[in-house]
Amino acid sequence: MSDARLREEICRYGRSLFERGLTPGSSGNISLRLDDGGWLVTPTNASLGFLDPARLSRLDAAGALVSGDKPTKEIPLHSALYETRGSARAVVHLHSTHAVALTMLPEIDPRAALPPMTPYYLMRAGQTALVPYYRPGDPAVAGAIRGLAGKYSSVLLANHGPVVAGDSLEAAVFATEELEETAKLYLLLRNLNPRYLSPAQVADLITTFGLDLPVHDEHDHK
Repeated sequence: MSDARLREEICRYGRSLFERGLTPGSSGNISLRLDDGGWLVTPTNASLGFLDPARLSRLDAAGALVSGDKPTKEIPLHSALYETRGSARAVVHLHSTHAVALTMLPEIDPRAALPPMTPYYLMRAGQTALVPYYRPGDPAVAGAIRGLAGKYSSVLLANHGPVVAGDSLEAAVFATEELEETAKLYLLLRNLNPRYLSPAQVADLITTFGLDLPVHDEHDHK
């Protein structure tokens, strides 16, 4: 895909996420890793709903700005996922309401932030880790994500929001949306004793779709 098409894709998905209320104001950022090891990334203080393809930040493989506006301060989030997830070609970070709310609940397991509620949550987002709070832009958050050793493609930042990697921009966006909807389901059903997928049903999904769920058999979600 040409550089121009890739830029248009970032803007198109950004606008879709913004218009559906998944990341308000100038929050959220998107990056795309290029074949030469460099990135296209949304600029700092840019609304995902009003991105200009020509002003997207173009970084080289070392992370230096080549062209466009100054990049988002959340570069450490993106770089940590690219470094630890070899298959990652895109990263999406949002401030989506239900996912942020989930991070504030006391019972959330940092190794499995959500139980196996739906097949598409497992198929698209996999399993989700929760990392502690760091101020936005703090380079230390990269260390927390690296500490997950690439086992998770979807990560929740406490009191902040989700950051999700995918093998394409479409996959990263769809996984982020699935994570938000699953967080919404969890909040709707909290304390109502819902029926989650059984271990056998999860095992069937893993076998059928070749899923990699690092902690699926370590927790008894009740």
